[in-house]
Amino acid sequence: MMKDLKEERNNLKTIQNWIDQCPDGGTVSIPAGTWMSGPLHLKSNLTLYLEEGSRILFSDHPEDYLPAVFTRWEGVECFNYSPLIYAKSCEHITIAGPGTLDGNGSAWWHWKKLQQNAADRLIWAESRGIAPEDRVFATETDALRPSFLQFIDCEDLTLSDFTITNGPQWTIHPVYCTDVTARHLTVLTEGPNTDGFNPDSCENVLIEDCTFSTGDDCIAINSGLNEDGWRVNRPCRNVEIRNCQFNGGHASIAIGSGMSGGIENIYVHDCEIAQSERGIRVKSMRGRGGYVKNLRFERITMKQIDEEAIQISMNYGSSTSVPASDKAPIFHDISFSDLTCAHAKCGIELTGLSESPLRNVRLTRCELHGDLPDKKEYVVD
Repeated sequence: MMKDLKEERNNLKTIQNWIDQCPDGGTVSIPAGTWMSGPLHLKSNLTLYLEEGSRILFSDHPEDYLPAVFTRWEGVECFNYSPLIYAKSCEHITIAGPGTLDGNGSAWWHWKKLQQNAADRLIWAESRGIAPEDRVFATETDALRPSFLQFIDCEDLTLSDFTITNGPQWTIHPVYCTDVTARHLTVLTEGPNTDGFNPDSCENVLIEDCTFSTGDDCIAINSGLNEDGWRVNRPCRNVEIRNCQFNGGHASIAIGSGMSGGIENIYVHDCEIAQSERGIRVKSMRGRGGYVKNLRFERITMKQIDEEAIQISMNYGSSTSVPASDKAPIFHDISFSDLTCAHAKCGIELTGLSESPLRNVRLTRCELHGDLPDKKEYVVD
């Protein structure tokens, strides 16, 4: 019996077989112990429950994540390696329980240095209107890393109580989803571009009582990149983030830079930020187009911020590939109230564009302590 259990745990298809055999509306429970797995493709009306002491350890062999599936890679639609956990056009999915999802991601992280050629070809394809089904990658030469947990065009998702750590790239990545709830999650990542949670062209998202310590942005809200974002034209809106703790990362809360489909109605409140490169960062650049509007940040405490406590910049200097156009983004109606920062290099930096200045940026009862003077360029209230 013990031998059979060990063999079952080492079978990469065991959990997927359980999912496939689960009746409609059923629950797949993962017992205590470490379970090896290939990609998991979920289905509607499913609960994946991670029991106390359980750990799903995902394969670090890229060939296990074939055949290629439809995905959105850094804001651009294409076909690429399957995410480690994937669902498309599903509803009523729950992943819950005190166990752990381990992406075994270190085997993928060096691909960051190998991806440039494929990323450039992908950006070229979107700028020329090549159909997503003709943008096929999923080779080790292309080296485009998959997301860890990705839902596409799904409705009514609940993620609660588990720990998720070290995926290949973006960690929790819902795309074109509605009614997403995440609570009591612990997200721990170390590798390049391992953002914690990336709502991407989603509506009605609640992230509450979660803890993040990440290798990139803890939470990054997006809506597609450049021409692909305009084509799909699905904003990310109605997102609430509350009672979360952020440690480390490039930014604790980031808006953009992939915001070409528009971002609106974002409410972040009652959070704690510590030891981050930046606290709150709203970022874009020429070529993105799109808009960011109606952002509210309230009752947030920050300490030990390496750069800016708050940065709003339409001159973001980092992009996987250079945009093909100069289309300017639009930022307006962004408010901060009752924010404190014990120490940062700079309290706030505001940078608009000459052809598209920032509008209606307001700070009320904010106390931000920075070593350098605050910076403002092309700002119009």
